[in-house]
Amino acid sequence: SPFRADEPYRRALRGMYSRLAATATAALGHTPGPEPVSTLPAYTSPEELIADLSVVETSLRSHGAGALADALVVPAREAVACFGFHLCSLDLRQNSDVHERTVAELLAVAGVCQDYFGLDEAQRIAVLRAELSSPRPLASPYVQYSDETLGELAILRTAADARQRFGTMIIRHSVISKCQSVSDMLEVAVLLKETGLLVPGDDASLALDIVPLFETIDDLTRAGQVMTELFAVPEYRAWLRSARANRQEVMLGYSDSNKDGGYLASNWALYRGEVDVVAAARAAGVGLRFFHGRGGTVGRGGGPSYHAILAQPRGAVDGSLRLTEQGEVIAARYADPSLARRSLEALVAATVEASMAGPGPDDTPPEFSAAMDELAELSFQHYRALVYDTPGFADLFRQITPINEISSLNIGSRPAARTTTGRIEDLRAIPWVFSWSQCRIMLPGWFGTGSAFQTWSDGSPERVELLQRMNREWPFFRATLSNMGMVLAKSDMGIAARYVGLAEDAEFAQSVLGQLGDEHQRCLEWLQRLTGGGPLADN
Repeated sequence: SPFRADEPYRRALRGMYSRLAATATAALGHTPGPEPVSTLPAYTSPEELIADLSVVETSLRSHGAGALADALVVPAREAVACFGFHLCSLDLRQNSDVHERTVAELLAVAGVCQDYFGLDEAQRIAVLRAELSSPRPLASPYVQYSDETLGELAILRTAADARQRFGTMIIRHSVISKCQSVSDMLEVAVLLKETGLLVPGDDASLALDIVPLFETIDDLTRAGQVMTELFAVPEYRAWLRSARANRQEVMLGYSDSNKDGGYLASNWALYRGEVDVVAAARAAGVGLRFFHGRGGTVGRGGGPSYHAILAQPRGAVDGSLRLTEQGEVIAARYADPSLARRSLEALVAATVEASMAGPGPDDTPPEFSAAMDELAELSFQHYRALVYDTPGFADLFRQITPINEISSLNIGSRPAARTTTGRIEDLRAIPWVFSWSQCRIMLPGWFGTGSAFQTWSDGSPERVELLQRMNREWPFFRATLSNMGMVLAKSDMGIAARYVGLAEDAEFAQSVLGQLGDEHQRCLEWLQRLTGGGPLADN
């Protein structure tokens, strides 16, 4: 407009708005704001919009209007940098069993492999590698597949479409729950190939990080070996180098490992799993970032984030990390701006401090590791004996805790159980922990630890002194005891006894309550003994 010849900022901003409106229309089908004054091509990326805003900012500063740039342009530019055209990033996540069934059906229908389930691990890897060397898709639009397979393919097609419409930042990771093998990783690669999110060949591209989630005690124990074998697959290494900046992300499951093996065994399995994965990545020359699937409660990996990060083994925090901040802690940490800033500063400070240790082998004293190996095994046995090996315990748990009510709430994992068997193994970890919290027993945050200390020390002053030294000198052990002390301070066996009175079999319930009370007292006594006394939540 000739009437705007002397209004360069209005002209620039109206032009930017026109391009932004075109971007919105392409993504949403309509312009959510006023109609633009002209028709201009859409922005192809948030970076183009940031570049235009930077031009405006630079111009304002060039003639002394820096205050205006700081007040109006910089916040807009930072918002675009944070939120792009997608608002927030999402992860894909699915159980490895579902991936396995989906790939098996695709291979069978395509005539590639009729009995994928009957193959051993080496044979599966060979079949998957052969499939990943070909650009040919497996799925056919002229074949009827199971509802599960159609659903999985639809999800991936939706992800590919979202990345096309809103930008690559909207979905960047595909997380594999219950990952146990290299074939679990390659199955996801095959499914990504079906929707163009993986393109094999000389100019291979991989649009998403394929992220294994190691959840159970056994899975964490094997994590290092699985990653070593994965990094030995030439195709996978090539994808990492060419498309993923030679960096691998690995997710650790706090809730399920705790439910599987109890508090002490879970914490040690997570620590040793990190040590092994770091060693595997270092040997392969691959960068590494851990994704910590922590919850708010100690039984799900909660506790002070600053101390938790510093308690990681050497090399596990290499300049960055990911962690989940879940519903029950978001209000506590981020509802108030000053608290949110402090929470984020603590995370950044701990990440920087932990990263300064630099790469290198695990520097945990051998006698500390040896002691924890034995303590974790003793704790695991004591925990499993009650929770998994005591007939009727699962029924008692449902009678004395509000698990049924919690399962009906629209919070936590949905559904509350993976199957309808009623077994502890199939119950989701979040309602499991919440239920123990509600009846004030807090079992996931301490059970088995006191017995492990007592059995292992066996009256030996030297072993007690070693445990005390571990508390003084080892951040991991100190954080483990500190978090347990906080949970013990919240537990109340008197209130627990009232809940236990709800049980149908009073004699059996009182027997279990006696075991819980004895172990609770042992944990209290050993915590005081190893930390030098003082209030439970002293630190």
